[in-house]
Amino acid sequence: MFGIGIPELLIVLVIVLIIFGAGKLPEIGSALGKGIKNFKKATREPDEIDITPESKKIDPK
Repeated sequence: MFGIGIPELLIVLVIVLIIFGAGKLPEIGSALGKGIKNFKKATREPDEIDITPESKKIDPK
C-alpha cells in the first residue's frame, strides 16, 4: 500500500496528535468523513445546470 507500513502510520499519528491534540481528533475525523461523503454524492449526481434566465422562470404559487 504505497510503501506505508505500521511504523510510518504510527509516526504520522503521533505528529497529528501533537499538532491538533486529542480533543480535536473526533472533529477532524467527522469533518473528513462529511467531506468524503459530499464528494461521493457530487460525483454520482448528474450534471444539471439551470440556464434559464431569472426573468423567464415561472414561480409556483
